[in-house]
Amino acid sequence: MMTTRLPGVLGFRWTVCALLFLATTINYADRQVLSLVKEFLDADFGWNKAQFGLVNSVFQASYAIGVLWFGWFVDAHGVRKGYILSMIGWSLAAILHGLVILLPKGSEIRWFGGVLGFSAVAVGCFGFCRVLLGLAEAGNFPSAVTAVARWFPVRERAFATSLFNAGSNVGAIVAPMLVPIIALTLGWWWAFVIIGSLGFVWLIFWLWLYQDPEKSPRVDSAELAVIKGDQNLSRESSAVIPWLSLLGYRKTWSVVVAKMFTDPVWWFFLIWLPDFFKETRHLEIKKSWVLLVTIYSIVTVISIGGGWLTGYLACRGWSITWARRSGMLIFALLALPISMVGSVGNWTAVLLIGLAGAGHQAWSATVYTTVSDMFPKSCVAGVVGIAGMAGSISGIFFPIFTGILLDHYKTAGNVSGGYTVLFLICSLAYLVALLFSTLLAPRLTQIEESR
Repeated sequence: MMTTRLPGVLGFRWTVCALLFLATTINYADRQVLSLVKEFLDADFGWNKAQFGLVNSVFQASYAIGVLWFGWFVDAHGVRKGYILSMIGWSLAAILHGLVILLPKGSEIRWFGGVLGFSAVAVGCFGFCRVLLGLAEAGNFPSAVTAVARWFPVRERAFATSLFNAGSNVGAIVAPMLVPIIALTLGWWWAFVIIGSLGFVWLIFWLWLYQDPEKSPRVDSAELAVIKGDQNLSRESSAVIPWLSLLGYRKTWSVVVAKMFTDPVWWFFLIWLPDFFKETRHLEIKKSWVLLVTIYSIVTVISIGGGWLTGYLACRGWSITWARRSGMLIFALLALPISMVGSVGNWTAVLLIGLAGAGHQAWSATVYTTVSDMFPKSCVAGVVGIAGMAGSISGIFFPIFTGILLDHYKTAGNVSGGYTVLFLICSLAYLVALLFSTLLAPRLTQIEESR
């Protein structure tokens, strides 16, 4: 009896999930470094908030292109190759940020009869690095979500997705713990080099351990039967859908709007929280890092429980549609209280932001899971790529809007008012997204010939 149950508890697929978790952790640690060393860059290069927002927006623009391309690449060439290409690319790009320190002080560039000052040159250099980083980091989620669809039965997918997606929280925990220490002792440029190099360590284990389940020598017949189980919960389609044809399905657009309205909220947390605590609470990174670590610790614990919830409801007899949508409603409601962040104390703000962040991550894991609920494994990465591009496009404009808005309020002597507006927008985004997503896909069933 033990031999038939053991794969459901200790199967190799959980090792694969651990690899996806570590990759996502590194992915988010790499992208966090820039915001954590912002005050050092302010001192060295004289940035304003609009310039900082612009640099983050070019990351989003390149990410939008990259996630669409990787969606196609992973469906066409597989998860293994997708992660190899992505990890090598983003690790090199992350390290390249540190080389901006070699830019000569006071350097200028003459361009079309004008002169770009030192600050503008630095913005351009970091912008170029962010473009490369965005293009390469975009491969993480199409690869990871496809790996979960291939390695896990329906009842475990939301939980497995929440586990690997928790890496984005852990990356946001690890980075504030390590980056300030590295920056203060070795220099901000070493933070990019050291954190960026972690990807090459991960790549050794990926090359050693990962194959698709049917090809892996570490998967026995009992576990393979578990992976291919759950026909009672969802009728898996074997349809092969041309990549561009995915745009013709309303269910594709249900995922698109779910990402488009909510992805900018998470980017807002990652990019602007250190600045929020500095500007409104007068806490520099050497003091605010404790608050940031606490926020993402709350996010990690609660969001994993959120990912477990929808799978639990499905196993209790709820339909996949009711289980996923009910969970998404709960996660959307967790974000509502952040509209009050500007009027509460530091630790209450930490709790409210932590709950909202947990709601976002559980929401995001559930949205990714609905892709494999509605589409065959052969095009999961493609749908994730299309939806990820939509989320990134909206994420292009939100950092620019944020920077301009905060500069405006700061000029008026009320930067806290700018953050109040931004947190209000974030608090409502999930309910709006849930409404439109449900209208587009009332039932989360596998697609048929009709669209």
